[in-house]
Amino acid sequence: MGAGRFAPSPSGPLHLGNLRTAILAWLFARSTQRDFLLRIEDLDRVRSGAEATQIFELESLGLQFDGSLLRQSERLPLYFEAVKQLEERGLVFPCFCSRKDIAEAASAPHAAPGAYPGTCRNLSSAEREVKAKERPAALRLRSEVTEFSVHDQLAGDYTGVVDDFVLVRNDGAPAYNLAVVLDDALCGIDQVVRGDDLLSSAPRQAYLATLLSYEVPDYVHVPLALNTKGQRLAKRDGAVTLEEITEHGVHPADVVAILLESLGLPSTSLQAALEAFDPVNLPREPWIVEPEKIVQQLMPPASRNR
Repeated sequence: MGAGRFAPSPSGPLHLGNLRTAILAWLFARSTQRDFLLRIEDLDRVRSGAEATQIFELESLGLQFDGSLLRQSERLPLYFEAVKQLEERGLVFPCFCSRKDIAEAASAPHAAPGAYPGTCRNLSSAEREVKAKERPAALRLRSEVTEFSVHDQLAGDYTGVVDDFVLVRNDGAPAYNLAVVLDDALCGIDQVVRGDDLLSSAPRQAYLATLLSYEVPDYVHVPLALNTKGQRLAKRDGAVTLEEITEHGVHPADVVAILLESLGLPSTSLQAALEAFDPVNLPREPWIVEPEKIVQQLMPPASRNR
């Protein structure tokens, strides 16, 4: 019945929030009899050794994946073929704007919040020729809608902005929104479980999927793990990665227990959590992480008294 997936970027070790989302993606996939795939999104921000570290961390938690490991960097021809198809339909145009240009245009009165303002959409051939001498072009989708609606299992119906978003960056690399749509569709992934910070990206991706005649996947955007200031977890928070926590003598199974407890699930094992899993009962609020308390709670008694 299709597949779910976990798709980290190999930019460093996975923190507790990433690991929690990975467990949720596994639970959603397994509870619906789907395969569970691992994809490495390595088109950007690749750190040497990070992929191997992340795979080791996921396996340490007891997560098992089906099929072969997927890497975006090995799938470039598929992305460019899709762009070619869209170009042939007149749905792609070159954009010469810098981030500064877009930010300034987007701050103008009557500009749609967060949307590309269409600066390069209708340039003449002569104008494009002049701009091409100044900077390389990105390729944008010539969107025929301004918004699109998706259904999310936790958030319900959600309508978001769809602008002329980037398909190929000006360095020639496929953009995130293009790559994930192709990867999910061509690998039979029909369930997308990820952090709710990406909910606003879903309308763009769903719209692109429909343009390419792909089925829109079932979306599940789950609450993030945040620090005590309400910000996304980062290195500055300390002891938020599996490696940092296990350095204190904590076993990965104990970390799994903490993550399952944060979801209101039995903490004895992943299998026990799967048997009790019901999306209706999942927390809808962010999980506030206090690393020092977690480490203190999990540390072996002998270590606490040092």
